[in-house]
Amino acid sequence: MEQDTPTTPPPTRSLLARLATRVVHGYFALARGMTMGVRAACFDDAGRIFLVRHSYVPGWHMPGGGIERGETALEALAKEIREEGNLVTGTPPVLVHVYFNRQTSKRDHVLLYRCDGVVQTAPRLRDREIVEAGFFALDALPVATTAATRRRLEELAGRAPLADFW
Repeated sequence: MEQDTPTTPPPTRSLLARLATRVVHGYFALARGMTMGVRAACFDDAGRIFLVRHSYVPGWHMPGGGIERGETALEALAKEIREEGNLVTGTPPVLVHVYFNRQTSKRDHVLLYRCDGVVQTAPRLRDREIVEAGFFALDALPVATTAATRRRLEELAGRAPLADFW
């Protein structure tokens, strides 16, 4: 996998991406009182983190997504890491923290889990949702890794206190 060059600035969210986020969360506002999602800090045995780059939002992110009605947080987590990376956990996921994601909406919360010993069962091929995915050394993250992802990694490393906001 080719990594970004250090001279490439992180992209900003496009108007279309911001509009799509508003529309989706508008629907969820009618269908749900609050939205909740999961994100997974997936580390392989070499200590590398798994990140994905979506087609609809800029930057590299930890895999994750919304918790659907009738689904537990751990079921949603297992589904998202399987769908976004063909990943399975080696040890049970550990809940790190619950964040309020006020940039997405005034009702969105994210559960961050740490998953160690993660194994990729097959390469993650490009599709309409995931443009690129892969494991990265913590000292060699793609330049376009989002600020929120970088903050979460600092928290996980114990170099920053856990924040309340994503």
